[in-house]
Amino acid sequence: MLTVDFTRFPLAPGDRVLDLGCGAGRHAFECYRRGAQVVALDQNGEEIREVAKWFAAMKEAGEAPAGATATAMEGDALNLPFPDASFDVVIISEVMEHIPDDKGVLAEMVRVLKPGGRIAITVPRYGPEKICWTLSDAYHEVEGGHIRIYKADELLGKIRQAGLKPYGTHHAHALHSPYWWLKCAFGVDNDKALPVRAYHKLLVWDIMKKPALTRVAEQLLNPVVGKSFVAYATKPHLPKADTQ
Repeated sequence: MLTVDFTRFPLAPGDRVLDLGCGAGRHAFECYRRGAQVVALDQNGEEIREVAKWFAAMKEAGEAPAGATATAMEGDALNLPFPDASFDVVIISEVMEHIPDDKGVLAEMVRVLKPGGRIAITVPRYGPEKICWTLSDAYHEVEGGHIRIYKADELLGKIRQAGLKPYGTHHAHALHSPYWWLKCAFGVDNDKALPVRAYHKLLVWDIMKKPALTRVAEQLLNPVVGKSFVAYATKPHLPKADTQ
């Protein structure tokens, strides 16, 4: 289940990509399949080890084209172990809402992104997320949980302040918003409630089968109740030095 739309965020074979806060690796795997040179970084060592295993399995199965590379590593988003201008593309999906110093993370991403490079940022959307917070304190008052809810204009403002130029936005995963509302209403750790179990089965069916009905329904509903807000931006090229 991808949050970044690669039709709006083109990726070329050979692009050097950083998936920052990669989690289980869903975007890193897609970039690898598209022929990129991928670095998947997360502070969670257990998840990174799983991502590394999947990278190895994908290579063994021939899922990635020739020239594609993939590395999984532990790291700190506020102190990235890469030189300036190391990456053509940076993706950070559903991460910034967890980090107190979001401006610091943006600064590090801008530092390691090449001039002319592209960045994709996704966060929970304000409206659906606000409902989750209202329904359940346990949803967000946990260690490592969500510490803020972004309004679109706020996030875009921080992106601009970091020196990036936004070029597009959209919403994603409308069908997932009701699932999380149900989880919050019945208890975020209560997976046995019938409405939660039934809706989860629907989501699994949708992800596996991708039926036209739910695909069209989600496209229509995304502008209204999409769970995620997605922003795309570029890092401007430096002005050419005056040689006269």
